[in-house]
Amino acid sequence: MIHWFDTLDSTHQYLLSSLREGTLLAPCAIGATIQTNGIGSRGNSWIGQEGNLFFSFCVEEKQLPSDLPLASVSIYFSALMKQLLDEFGSQVWLKWPNDFYCNDKKVGGMITTKVGANIVGSIGLNICVAPEGFGTLDIIVTPNALAEDLIQKVEEKISWKKVFSKYKIEFDLNRNFSFHLDGKLVSLRDAILCDDGSIELENKKVYSLR
Repeated sequence: MIHWFDTLDSTHQYLLSSLREGTLLAPCAIGATIQTNGIGSRGNSWIGQEGNLFFSFCVEEKQLPSDLPLASVSIYFSALMKQLLDEFGSQVWLKWPNDFYCNDKKVGGMITTKVGANIVGSIGLNICVAPEGFGTLDIIVTPNALAEDLIQKVEEKISWKKVFSKYKIEFDLNRNFSFHLDGKLVSLRDAILCDDGSIELENKKVYSLR
């Protein structure tokens, strides 16, 4: 069951605090119609309006697939959501490690945090409204439907190997993009995707940073 709120500062922070205080226990999930101070990449805010998806969930680490590299759990959850969006007819793709793009516009992202023996995953998606410079999904779908379907996907415990095999097929779409590493913008043009979800750049391995 997903607990929905009219407004929250951040679904991610709310769930983290609730777990630490013991007011919520895994597995659990929450969502908000409006999020006023969500967490985006590199500490940026992910603020959104009604109609978009602001959703966080928590699972016990032992409930995840046994072959899943924990450092790539964000990729895993993102890839599950992409599969769902594919089923709805979307052309969305994943920019490494876990940003959702339609064409060349970012439409959302995933972050994960480990709390004790639990993993908290949070996703924001621009379904119908986007700030300047960002895009919206190319399909019509409700936030509730996406959230409920994602929970079902996570519960299926699909193997990392199976999920990753689809993820890496479209990795070449990353070649014209960059990502932030240690405060610098780094091109993905020559990146090599490894089987554990990390990338190799200039003989260095880089893992998902969130």
